[in-house]
Amino acid sequence: MENKLINIFTNNTNRSLDTKESLTKKLTDRGYTVTGEFSQNARLIICIGGDGAFLKTIHSCSFPSCPVIGVNTGHLGFFQEVRPEDLDKFIADYENQRFTIQELSTVMATITTRDGHHYQHIGLNEIVIQGRPSYTVHLYISIDDVPIEKFSGDGILVATPAGSTAYNYSLGGSIVDPRLKLLQVTPIAPMNTTAYRSFTSSILLPAELSLGVIPEKETENRMAIINDGIETIYSDVAEIKVKMSDTAVHLLRLKDYDFWNKVKNKFL
Repeated sequence: MENKLINIFTNNTNRSLDTKESLTKKLTDRGYTVTGEFSQNARLIICIGGDGAFLKTIHSCSFPSCPVIGVNTGHLGFFQEVRPEDLDKFIADYENQRFTIQELSTVMATITTRDGHHYQHIGLNEIVIQGRPSYTVHLYISIDDVPIEKFSGDGILVATPAGSTAYNYSLGGSIVDPRLKLLQVTPIAPMNTTAYRSFTSSILLPAELSLGVIPEKETENRMAIINDGIETIYSDVAEIKVKMSDTAVHLLRLKDYDFWNKVKNKFL
């Protein structure tokens, strides 16, 4: 029997709720079962809202294996594929398989504390490493265990190609085509003086390399790890390893989708 289960999530704004109601009726009229609760058996997840709602959905569903598509009722809507006025066209394209699946890479940070405990966080857009608010953080940076620099500044961001157009872009990082497999390390307010020497531009790392971060022990006793806007505070951090994760997000893209055309429409 064909799986007809679709999950719909929304950010609960008035426009999103109206869109959800309309889309739910259109889908149920065509024989689909629509729920607002995540199911491992769903054939498709639809997120109604903006990019923030999309990221929240991905995390709340623990990076689902089924395809995800977004309906944009927010502002930028870089992840979102469908306009609310195009619901009928979306359903027709979906049923006639006029779409592709875009596999988006994720980034993972592994935090080791000085008492030997390990914690992991995954981000679709980025991992941000910062110290105490309003304080400069001092970090020893290595690439595949080769020491590179002692960074001083507000922190560092490690972005996926999908996240290159988000916070990374605001920091002056490069836009990266999501078909590339790499990580982008972008400094946040780096200090570059006679006393402190830090990279002031992004570094691109191939997918197989990892980034090592060790806080300066004499001064750092609190670190913030932020994955896609979700902040976790750690004390007594011994080391942070950041690398590309094996987890992927499967984004459903309609047949006329083009990454660089979307960049042009959203940013230029």
